[in-house]
Amino acid sequence: MIVRLTYSPEVVEKPVLAEIILKTGVPINILEAKVNAQKGELVVSIPAKEKTLEQILRFFKEAGVTAQKFTQILQIDFNKCTSCGACISPCPTRALRFTPDWTLEFDEEKCVACRTCVNACPVKAITVP
Repeated sequence: MIVRLTYSPEVVEKPVLAEIILKTGVPINILEAKVNAQKGELVVSIPAKEKTLEQILRFFKEAGVTAQKFTQILQIDFNKCTSCGACISPCPTRALRFTPDWTLEFDEEKCVACRTCVNACPVKAITVP
């Protein structure tokens, strides 16, 4: 599950993520991070089953970190998409591919929300909601 974590100024300098990894044993992967002395925003991948995921989200909340699940990672406007394939090659997880009839297909399970495809799309058909 891809989750956006928002750290307030009160907790930005605390090792909340490390403590939760140690407490749960779940290897949380940081996909994107923007952190300074005032706040922190991280996009992380949490490879956990629903019960453990809910426990981890509760730990973040208890530590003062807002956690928001991504219900939809990418949005592809197939009316704009020309199926040029510019988004396929840079995708590090092969979440985007052509079907046998050369239409674009997106596998959300493989996507790590790196947004490489968003920048690669020449017609801006791929967005992050």
